[in-house]
Amino acid sequence: MCSDIAITIKNVGKTYWMYNAPLDRLKQVLFPRKKYHTEVQAIKDVSLVINRGETVGLVGRNGSGKSTLLQMVCGTLQPSHGTITTNGRISALLELGAGFDPELSGKENVFLNASILGLTSQEIKAKYSEILEFAGIGEAIHQPIKTYSSGMSVRLAFAIAVVIDPDILVVDEALAVGDEAFQRKCYARIRDIQQRGGTILLVSHAAGVIMELCNRVVLMEKGEMKAIGLPKIILNLYHKLIYAPKEKEGEILSSLISQVVSMEARVDTEFDPDMQPQSRVEYESHGALITNPRIKNKAGENVNLLKRGETYRYSFEVDFSVGAQQVRCGMMIKTLSGLELGGSSTASAFKQGLALVEKGEKLQVTFEFQADLFPGVYFLNCGCSGVLDNKMTYLHRITDAMMFRVIPEGANAGTGTVDFKIKPEVKRG
Repeated sequence: MCSDIAITIKNVGKTYWMYNAPLDRLKQVLFPRKKYHTEVQAIKDVSLVINRGETVGLVGRNGSGKSTLLQMVCGTLQPSHGTITTNGRISALLELGAGFDPELSGKENVFLNASILGLTSQEIKAKYSEILEFAGIGEAIHQPIKTYSSGMSVRLAFAIAVVIDPDILVVDEALAVGDEAFQRKCYARIRDIQQRGGTILLVSHAAGVIMELCNRVVLMEKGEMKAIGLPKIILNLYHKLIYAPKEKEGEILSSLISQVVSMEARVDTEFDPDMQPQSRVEYESHGALITNPRIKNKAGENVNLLKRGETYRYSFEVDFSVGAQQVRCGMMIKTLSGLELGGSSTASAFKQGLALVEKGEKLQVTFEFQADLFPGVYFLNCGCSGVLDNKMTYLHRITDAMMFRVIPEGANAGTGTVDFKIKPEVKRG
């Protein structure tokens, strides 16, 4: 097998036998020529090659076969037909607490799970402190797993999975659990695995996660692999499918899939109407109201698919229902995980802010910025503050007011988030 290939799935199917009564199962064993069961195909002839270093996402409705396929890749389920070949150590997070013995302590489960994943006793001891630090569960590591909350269990499971430096990481929705701080730690470790050339197979219903992390996305529907391509295109296809009238699903699916190839060739469009933040939070107004946040390119067109290094203008309006002093407006660019990358305020343009804004006035606010970011999904905040009753306060504020994606263009040797225009050079001698 080629060393550049991490996972090969060839003509794989999974069929379950369903029985109407427990006795029918016994009858099937005793009288194999007669059929006492019905067959349900969970996976139908799926073929897929995943290269080393790729992050591939699986999307699809509940029951589409995503989790079943992941379990077969990990070896916890065997295919009914076809073959799956993997190259390298696999670490998996398939469901919360899977693989833990509830009667054993967290520490004992660390050694048990890591040994199942192929680590020697010495390797586990060397990694134990790092696993404990990543999980952040303190002295609870010495208590039985059955006393853990679901959050503690997933912290420990994720810590084991990522700290052992897997060649292939398989994740089924596990990034959606835990508090914000732990999620950010998980994203950072995922990025580290990607930068080391690890391969990731990921199932998630969070479109933003798929868009930021994945190189390619597979659409699953009723056990079949219906389409594969760039995240933007496949997610658009998926969203149109799930919102389609039930009686037209088949017709719409066939029509949309026939467009995928041509859509792959048209990714130069700069605006995706389906890319709207689901995490938008609009705070209570205290005399001002922010409206119409948008990004425009040099031609004045609304965009949310940005090209690295290009200059854009982020604008919004602010309507005042009260008068306020020392008014200033601001913006912030954040990553998907909430890390604040940078922002600005109009204080620099208006010294200490506008001395006075009268009731009924409207401000047109614009921030020009350069998209010196590597490909990924990012979010924009906007806010307005001023002095009311001798106190500086937020007059209005919107977090995740907009989302945008920096699209890949050609070869990308850079890593991280911000493009520092680094120019590598190598000389002999």
